[in-house]
Amino acid sequence: MQKLKYSFPQQFFKNMCTKTIFIVTILFLSACGDPIKEQALQQLPITEQRVAQLGDALKNGQVRNAVLIQQYAEKVLAIKPNLSALINEFKKDATVQGAMYLSLLDRINTAKNTPQMFASSQALYDELLNIYQAADPTLFSEALSDPLNVLADMSDGQLPRVNSLSKAQSQNANNAQDFGTGEQLIGNPSYGSWQTGSNGMSFWAWYGMYSMMGDLLGRRTYYNDWGRSRNYSYYNDYGRTRYSSPSQLNNQTKLDERTKKSFASRGQKFTSPYSKNRTGSSSLSSKSKTAQTSANRFRSNTAKKSSFASKSSYSNKSKSSSFRNSKTNTSRSFRRGK
Repeated sequence: MQKLKYSFPQQFFKNMCTKTIFIVTILFLSACGDPIKEQALQQLPITEQRVAQLGDALKNGQVRNAVLIQQYAEKVLAIKPNLSALINEFKKDATVQGAMYLSLLDRINTAKNTPQMFASSQALYDELLNIYQAADPTLFSEALSDPLNVLADMSDGQLPRVNSLSKAQSQNANNAQDFGTGEQLIGNPSYGSWQTGSNGMSFWAWYGMYSMMGDLLGRRTYYNDWGRSRNYSYYNDYGRTRYSSPSQLNNQTKLDERTKKSFASRGQKFTSPYSKNRTGSSSLSSKSKTAQTSANRFRSNTAKKSSFASKSSYSNKSKSSSFRNSKTNTSRSFRRGK
């Protein structure tokens, strides 16, 4: 009986190892004569390991803002028990079940299992580098400041924002419109997407349980309003090129271009929500500031370069590699949690 008990998992892991070896073998054979593809092949296990290490850090309470999300969620739950379903959804962001972490897993699986979807070996390599940097525990913690600060805003002033100026301060600095509680997450594809209504206008639609955010806001947020008058958020101002898949970035670019054309047809000008960084960050690491520089380069190059083939659903301008050598100069360990 004991032999039968252990035969299934042994066979399962054997099959998984065989599949992995097969994929790596195909990549290796196709990499012959292509130095960039060889670099991608070498980067793949490194990126996989980094994502797995981030998962361990989340499980062990070593990511600072993830720990704070758990603490903030408990306090907001005591204040607003009627929002328990939404608050519990935010608690997932502090775990490997969170939207941002699951997105990293999905992207690494795409790069590993369907590399043919990439237009070039350079595009594949750049995506692996993006995922590697997104899984850095310091950057990931700071990216979590968005959902963390939504919880802070939900506390009606009882909890302070983290890594961010107060809403009033940043709103004043950016001459921004108030899009309500949860506005930090608008535009972040981990929490929703832009949908086009029958009137041709694009509005923000929340995913799943996050749809309760729409009830808190009390009204739809339209892209043309948000794009011109949005406030600061970590994702939109620092992390967009790291925490988006190539297809998500491509969709953002298409929506932006379509909106500009629509305004131009009426003799009006539309200012892209990504045309400049908003003011509002505080106490961010040098890594996030480097990410901001990379985002600025992305904006200047996005109309010129395409990383993915049009035949693929992943057609996009996801070109960013300013962190290529940064894995050798990480300044904080997983145990520091920041």
